[in-house]
Amino acid sequence: MLNQRLQQKLIQKLSPQQIQLMKLLQVPGMALEQRIKQEVEENPALEEGAEDEKDSNEDNIEEESINEDTDKTDSEDDEFDFSDYIDEDDTPYYKLTENNSSQNDKREEIPFSVGVSFQEILMSQLGLQILDDRQYIIASHIIGSIDESGYLQRDIFAMVDDLAFSQNITTSSEEILSLLKIIQEFDPAGVGAKNLQECLLIQLKRKESSTKLIENAIFIIEKYFDEFAKKHYEKIIKKLNISEKELKLAIDEILKLNPKPGNSLTKDVTNNHYIIPDFIINNSSETDGNLELTINSKNIPDLRINKTYLNMLQAYSKDKTNKDALLFVKQKIDSAKWFVDAIKQRQKTLYITMNAIMNYQKEYFLSGDDIKLRPMILKDIAEIVNLDISTISRVASSKYVQTPFGTFLLKKFFSESMQTVSGKEVSTREVKKILQNCVDSEDKKRPVTDENLAMILKEKGYNIARRTVAKYREQLSIPVARLRKEL
Repeated sequence: MLNQRLQQKLIQKLSPQQIQLMKLLQVPGMALEQRIKQEVEENPALEEGAEDEKDSNEDNIEEESINEDTDKTDSEDDEFDFSDYIDEDDTPYYKLTENNSSQNDKREEIPFSVGVSFQEILMSQLGLQILDDRQYIIASHIIGSIDESGYLQRDIFAMVDDLAFSQNITTSSEEILSLLKIIQEFDPAGVGAKNLQECLLIQLKRKESSTKLIENAIFIIEKYFDEFAKKHYEKIIKKLNISEKELKLAIDEILKLNPKPGNSLTKDVTNNHYIIPDFIINNSSETDGNLELTINSKNIPDLRINKTYLNMLQAYSKDKTNKDALLFVKQKIDSAKWFVDAIKQRQKTLYITMNAIMNYQKEYFLSGDDIKLRPMILKDIAEIVNLDISTISRVASSKYVQTPFGTFLLKKFFSESMQTVSGKEVSTREVKKILQNCVDSEDKKRPVTDENLAMILKEKGYNIARRTVAKYREQLSIPVARLRKEL
C-alpha cells in the first residue's frame, strides 16, 4: 500500500566548484599550465591577461577607418598604383623584422636536448657490414628487439615466426644466431646479450690481453655465476683452488664491466627529467636569517573574463527574445569566473599549507640536517591550517620544494614518530639516517646483520625490533649483509 510521508535527511554534497578546486590542488605546477591552456581553449569567455589591461580596439578601429579614407582619396587622385611596380620579394629585410627587446629584459631559456636513440646507433653500425638485402632485414629485426639497456628481449624462435608473418621471410634459428653474433661485435661491448651472464662474458672475451686474471674472471662468470651473484666467495675459492687475492683481482675486473651497455650510448631526450619546483624557500642574508617562502607561479598566466562576452551578456539581458544565447553566454562567463576563483583559492591554499610545513620544520630548513626533521603527519598540518586531511594530502601530492640544500618531494618531510628510551619523540627519518650511517661505516669484509644493527640502535637509545630494522633497510635500498660483503 502506497502512502505519503515527510522525512528529513542530512546529506553532504560537493558543489562543482569544490570538485574543481580539489582537482586543481592535486595538479603540480607544470601540469597546471597545461590545464589552464585547455580551459582557455574550451571556454571562449576566459582569456589570458591582467584585469587592469585596457583594450585599444576603438583606437585601432579609428586608425583603420582613417587609413581607409586616405587610401580611397589616394586611389581616386592617382591614375596608377605604385604597388603595381613594386615586387613584394624586393622588400628589404629590415622592414620585415622588429626588435622590441632591451638590454634590461630578462631572457629565460628552456633546456632542450636532441639526440639519437640506441637503435639508431646500432643501425648505423649495421650499415657498415657486408650483408645482402635479406640478411639486412633480419638483422634490422634483431636490433629492433634490443631494448635501451642493450639486451635482446625477444626469443630466437619467436623472431623466426615474426619474420615469417610480418616480412614474409623464411629463416631459421641458426641464421638468426649467426647474425646475432655479428651484432654482438658492435660497440658498446655486451650489446645483444640475452641475459646479464652473457653480457659480462661478451665484454670479458673482448679484452685485448688474455691473462690469467681474465681467464679466472671468465671462468667465474661462465661456471659459477650464481655463487658470484650471491657472494659465496668461499665456495668459489674452494672450487677454483685460487687464493683470496686472485679472487679479489678477478672480481675487481668483473666490476669494471658495464651491466647495461645500452645506457652508455643512449642520448634520447626521454632520459632527461627536469623538475620545476612548486615552492621556493630562501634563507639568505637579505632575509636576516629568516625563511622566505614563495610560490613558483612563473608559468601560470593571468586570467580574466572576455569583455566581448560581458558586452554580449549585457546586450542579451536587454533583449529577451534570444534566451538560448543568453543562457549560453551566462554559463560560459560563470564557468570562467569559477575557474579564476579556483586558481586563486588554489594558490592561497598552497601557500598557507607550505608555510605551515616550513614553520613546523624550521630547524631542518635552516640547517639541512635530516636529523633535525620533526615527526610530522598530515593531521598535524591539517590542525594548524584548519583544513581537512584530504586537502593537505592533495597539496603534498606530486609537489616539489626548492630549498638551499636541494629540491625535494614535499612528501619527504612527512614521517611517523617513535619514542626513544628517554621518552623523546623523534622522526623515523632520524632513525633511518643513523641506520644509513651505521651501514656506511661498517667493515665491508664483515658487514653488520639486521640483528646487530638493532642492537647498535638500541645502544643509541632507539628501541626498535629486528623486523623494523629490515623494513627501514629495504626502504633505504640497502641489501642484506651477505650481499654487502666485499673482499
